[in-house]
Amino acid sequence: MVFNSVVFLFCFLPLSLLLYYLVPGRAKNAVLLAESLAFYCWTGIEFLPLIAVLIVFNYLCALVTAKARGRLRGLLPVVSVVVNLGVLVYFKYANFLIDTLNQIGHFGIASLSLGTVLPLGISYYIFKIISYEVDVYTGKIAPEKNFVTFAVYVLFFPQLIVGPIVKYREMADQLHDAANRCTLARAERGAEMFVFGLAKKVILADSIGALWTDIIGAGGVGLVNASTPLAWLGIIAYSLQLYFDFAGYSEMSNGLAAMLGFDCPANFNLPYISASITEFWRRWHMTLSGWFRDYIYIPMGGNRKGPARQLFNMLLVWAATGIWHGASWNFIAWGLYYFVLLTIEKNFLMKYLKKGKVWPHLYTLFFVVLGWGIFTANQPGAPLGLLLQKLFVLQGGISPLYYLRNYGVLLVLGCVCSSALPRWLWEKISRNTAAKLIVFAGTIVISVCYVVAATNATALYANF
Repeated sequence: MVFNSVVFLFCFLPLSLLLYYLVPGRAKNAVLLAESLAFYCWTGIEFLPLIAVLIVFNYLCALVTAKARGRLRGLLPVVSVVVNLGVLVYFKYANFLIDTLNQIGHFGIASLSLGTVLPLGISYYIFKIISYEVDVYTGKIAPEKNFVTFAVYVLFFPQLIVGPIVKYREMADQLHDAANRCTLARAERGAEMFVFGLAKKVILADSIGALWTDIIGAGGVGLVNASTPLAWLGIIAYSLQLYFDFAGYSEMSNGLAAMLGFDCPANFNLPYISASITEFWRRWHMTLSGWFRDYIYIPMGGNRKGPARQLFNMLLVWAATGIWHGASWNFIAWGLYYFVLLTIEKNFLMKYLKKGKVWPHLYTLFFVVLGWGIFTANQPGAPLGLLLQKLFVLQGGISPLYYLRNYGVLLVLGCVCSSALPRWLWEKISRNTAAKLIVFAGTIVISVCYVVAATNATALYANF
């Protein structure tokens, strides 16, 4: 089930909210767990035993870790992290590793029969669980003694599809204050976030993304036939699609969480207005960046052990960032691409970027858009070599004029909505209640029309 589907918007969401609001505070976590289980199992129960075992295992492991002493206390979190990462590696990377070994050494190892669909949200809930176990070990939090409360944290349905990756300590107080967490102000703010996130997904992301599909899709013109300007237009469209798709889903997630009484950290903060790659990664997928900082970069020494060690730590973080996104070499190359850019900025370029006004933004946008070309190179119609050739070796082919005529307004709208202007306008509009209601209702109506007419496309980041 996806947030931008008719069944979710008109059946699951209203019924789950109604039931959740009606039950007394002491029962809200139990109801939320039942709703999260229903959401998780909507498309099948194949992976339900997996997540159930992980919840029980990590719940018990944290309790024992908190009471353990000596070597056992240090061993238990290591075992927990290895088990959780082992599950993630098995389902997400096993066949990639087997194929790589076969290509290198011709071992003839048979691939595993894992199917084509990953367990729902495994990349997100495994990282949530690991952060919980590590925080219990380091004493930042006490282990959760209530099994239902811990299960709600892991299975929390607003965060199952594409996160954000919220640490337990960021939700603990509200998980334990079920009677007071639901307020009218929080629900109103959540409804606003959900509706505007839905609009980003169904009006902007899906519509703009059709341009890239028209170029590389099965029924498209084919990247090989595209001219250099059309190739650039296509990859710009993909960059906008990816942003509005992921940012929209993250906003919907946090909106749902707020309607359920939880304040969760934002995952995006206008990344395309950045004036450096460093700033871009402080604004893009912020919960993932924060996770790698807190659980890899800083524990490995961060910048406290000299330049060489810091460089190694950065390499490790960005290789892991690439690998997290998928079992494909293009994702690893994409992560290392950002390692190189960030190293250059840190050691040389940043002092010049801080002095500039316009060119730092253009520089950042150029390398970010180019990075998305590497990111999407695992798609059948967009091999990296051909895409780079089309982008940097001036070639004739199908003109972009037809696509500019069809998608020009959407592309301009996408660029405008990537800026701070919509946020500023909404703050102005919100001062007038009547105007606020009209804009809000209009956004709902238009978004619902797009939902009804669309194919309920899932989030791009749900595949990672």
